[in-house]
Amino acid sequence: MHAQADITSRGAERVVAVASPIAGAGMICPDTAYAALSPVAGRQKLHVAFGAYAGFKLLYPAGPLLVATGLGVIGPDGLGAELAMLGIALLVPLWAVSVLWAKLVGKVDRAEAINSGQATSHEPTAQVIRVFAPFGLLTALLLCGGLIGISGFGAIDFFLQPKGALWASAIFALRQTAAVQRLACWESAVRRTGSLLLVIGAASAFGAVLTRLVPIGDFAPVGSETATLVGLFALTVAFKLLQGASMATFAAVAPVAAPVVLASGAPPEAAVFAICLGSFVAILPNDSYYWLVRKDAFDDETSASQVIWTLAGGATLQALIGLALVLAVVTLL
Repeated sequence: MHAQADITSRGAERVVAVASPIAGAGMICPDTAYAALSPVAGRQKLHVAFGAYAGFKLLYPAGPLLVATGLGVIGPDGLGAELAMLGIALLVPLWAVSVLWAKLVGKVDRAEAINSGQATSHEPTAQVIRVFAPFGLLTALLLCGGLIGISGFGAIDFFLQPKGALWASAIFALRQTAAVQRLACWESAVRRTGSLLLVIGAASAFGAVLTRLVPIGDFAPVGSETATLVGLFALTVAFKLLQGASMATFAAVAPVAAPVVLASGAPPEAAVFAICLGSFVAILPNDSYYWLVRKDAFDDETSASQVIWTLAGGATLQALIGLALVLAVVTLL
């Protein structure tokens, strides 16, 4: 809503990059998180893209909770704390990998870099704080929801859950927007989200058709704990490459993987993250996230292969390193 204001600066870019994993997890959608943060991201758009993607996959209550619930390995007193800690422990090195990858492979528009550098000396601190206030409210509500849990009061519980927190943050952002600018904000939001919903729906439908045509169940893993985790990772990769959408992949993998996890005796936390890491592979054209980032962060890039290499390569590298870390921990323990 503040995209038209001159708020891009190195300080704002760094704040957005740091906040992107939290936004991806809190909004339970990397697409929404990236769309919300990208107007302020400046030269850090690729960092924000990888950060929101990783946050959604690894941070509780997003990917880990969705997968654990689908597998039936979490309840009211289940693995919440363990999943939260392990997710953070995985996020830190994998986020560092994505930052390094973005610096080595990603391209920065020279004019945008110059403009961002010029804005540094005149950084509108108060305006930046105002812009990020809705995200602060979103984070605070989600943290309170995680600490308090279910209070028993319907209205309070609604606003302490992701959907309600998003509503509260959106209303707060709209209220602090000048009345004369609200119509333009609504029109901009409809344009951005309308095409996004269309792409998500098309990608999900296409992936569902492919999933029905290909016997993915034949990839069901068996064997030792290590073999089971690698098999779950490979199973999720297969689903993700066919489905495209991460949420659809989580929904499709759980029914197939649940009996395997139960019978294998593999640590449930490791099984959850083997699936979450498999869903990293890969950001391709059948994924709505690819088109969102492609259109925004690679506006001047004419080579589709370069975009695919940058996005899919970075996400796949994160997945492989993450799997290696999970297997190392399981082996040592």
